[in-house]
Amino acid sequence: MVTLSARTVSDHVALAEIELCGELMIAASAAIGERLSADRIDEVLDVRVSTEGGAAEAGAERTTVPRQGDHRG
Repeated sequence: MVTLSARTVSDHVALAEIELCGELMIAASAAIGERLSADRIDEVLDVRVSTEGGAAEAGAERTTVPRQGDHRG
């Protein structure tokens, strides 16, 4: 007999990650060329890229801001 447990926060995180992976796979299969660029990945995942101090610079560390509604915790 299988006992079903209550949904946990990790269930929601896992489902969000699966959805994002699926979106990346769809974009990759539709892409012309061998790889998706970092900019295209950010676009597919609908993230904003920000840097310390607010100015984008070549070689600046990239940090992503999750899409609105995503729960990361």
